[in-house]
Amino acid sequence: MRRDIFTSEHEEFRELARTFIAKEVEPNHARWEDNGIVDREAWLAAGRIGLLGMAVPEEYGGGGAPDYRFNLVLAEELVRAGASGLALPLHNDIILPYLLNLATEEQKRRWLPGFCSGELVSAIAMTEPGTGSDLQGITTTAVRDGDEYVLNGQKTFISNGIMADLVIVAAKTDPAAGAHGVSLLVVERGMTGFSRGRNLDKIGQKAQDTAELFFDDVRVPANNLLGEEGNGFVYLMQNLPQERLSIAVAAVAGAERVLELTKQYCKDREAFGRPIGKFQHNRFLLAELATEITIARVFVDRCVTEHTKGALAIDEAAMAKWWTTELQTKVADRCLQLHGGYGYMTEYPVAKAFLDGRVQTIYGGTTEIMKEIIGRTMGF
Repeated sequence: MRRDIFTSEHEEFRELARTFIAKEVEPNHARWEDNGIVDREAWLAAGRIGLLGMAVPEEYGGGGAPDYRFNLVLAEELVRAGASGLALPLHNDIILPYLLNLATEEQKRRWLPGFCSGELVSAIAMTEPGTGSDLQGITTTAVRDGDEYVLNGQKTFISNGIMADLVIVAAKTDPAAGAHGVSLLVVERGMTGFSRGRNLDKIGQKAQDTAELFFDDVRVPANNLLGEEGNGFVYLMQNLPQERLSIAVAAVAGAERVLELTKQYCKDREAFGRPIGKFQHNRFLLAELATEITIARVFVDRCVTEHTKGALAIDEAAMAKWWTTELQTKVADRCLQLHGGYGYMTEYPVAKAFLDGRVQTIYGGTTEIMKEIIGRTMGF
């Protein structure tokens, strides 16, 4: 169905993103996958042409365009290029709202220009080895000592963990207060006691650095506190809907891409004297996938429209996240099957899509947690 959520400005931005990806990302992505990390120059190149901090006011070096649809366009183009390594959506969609909404004027002037130029790569550290979706159960602590917090603990599965210059860390400043004792601290590269562990070996998204982080008596200045002490859990809950919408956007784009690749394969590949797409079973399967993806696209675009109005509900974001990511996994699986033995070869894009997309049902809150959120909003 024809999409009607974009203006000419968004389409011009799409061309800018496509040009950047063709020049800076696609020629380098295989090497990044071999290295397990992207080049820092790619971040600087993205910053030079305005692909970082689009929503940041111009006075801090940003694009001055607080319109989520620009984020959507960039995410779609990265997915359609199969570029899973350069985590610009994490930077723009997930980290930036914390800085825009919670940072003091001094913090904004200190961090946002580098955020927009690509000189400061960002990450957020919530997950711990013993705590996944249960953020209330984190054990990392930050004890106030004069004008500093003494931070101790460990985080894992942190995207941009190796490259990050700024890390928003969720820590307990009052362990006895449960969810009301969580605060957010910004840890900066080079702080004594802050170290990084392994660049974790994942089954997919090989070019995207994902790491363990360690905090051993890290003295974080009190003026690196984001927002108010004790309100960290509330801030996390407020920002998670956009994170989940961002994941849903990537999921639908990923499903669309792998279906297009498979449609062409089913036209070109022959068996028993005819293209495999001519067999009724395969034709019906492609028809089912196309229908489900179209329905998902319409729902996600509607969620985007609601979000740009500030009206996207928590349960709607959860619905979008779980449905589209499960669909992405299903589409990749069925399309790999249609490729036969070739689908199992990593040189074929469908194999990479299968591996890269599998984590979508896990991070940002698992499918099971999304259903729990929806069920609770229904009164159960």
